[in-house]
Amino acid sequence: MPILETKHLLKQFDGVHAVDRLSLAFERGKITAVIGPNGSGKTTLINLLSGMMSWDSGTVAIDGKVTLDHLAPYEAPTYGITRTFQEVRLFNQMTVLDNLLVVLTERNVFGALFERHGAYHLERAEEILKRVGLGEKRNALAVNLSYGQRKLLEIGRALAMRADILLLDEPFAGLFLEMAKTVVLIVQELRREGKTIILIEHNMDLVRELADRVIVMDGGELLAEGKSHAVLAKREVIEAYLGT
Repeated sequence: MPILETKHLLKQFDGVHAVDRLSLAFERGKITAVIGPNGSGKTTLINLLSGMMSWDSGTVAIDGKVTLDHLAPYEAPTYGITRTFQEVRLFNQMTVLDNLLVVLTERNVFGALFERHGAYHLERAEEILKRVGLGEKRNALAVNLSYGQRKLLEIGRALAMRADILLLDEPFAGLFLEMAKTVVLIVQELRREGKTIILIEHNMDLVRELADRVIVMDGGELLAEGKSHAVLAKREVIEAYLGT
């Protein structure tokens, strides 16, 4: 049974179908790459699945137990869903460590700032910082991090959510090689832990390396789906996405 499934999901903007009656199933514990040309609806799909946007019609089913005709952003963590963004969203005037503690303590920003954090939360935050390679930056303000470090911190915040489903919107974009290798290892570790990853990515080498399955979108519709090597060899995918 899929851990996440959409049925006839529709989202329109001024009459344009950004997501056009899309029916998809995401397997538990697998990495699914969502690819397609710019404007194909990939990020809109992630926005819908994370509750950042409401869909116009259709349903989303979670673990075969809950079927939703709407989803609010604050509800997504309740259903084990978290995400990252193309444009990193952090608390810029807080330290790297406090950015994690806000998530780990499940409090609002001000509560997390003034709470005396327990040993468990601090230990967990340190583990995550080590995992994403930011241990030495724990006391730095987020605003002073490089772009790549900010991306790593956002991934760390997603890890702190302990979600079963992680929606990663272009996590490798703008990363230097060593940082990209760190993210590759994190994503592979998450799969070994049984997490479900839905990944938007434009680098086809990374898609081939990481993805168990590939979904190709074009014009808000499903163009192709299946194992990465088979899908990326399809003529319609090459014509629509790779442009050759």
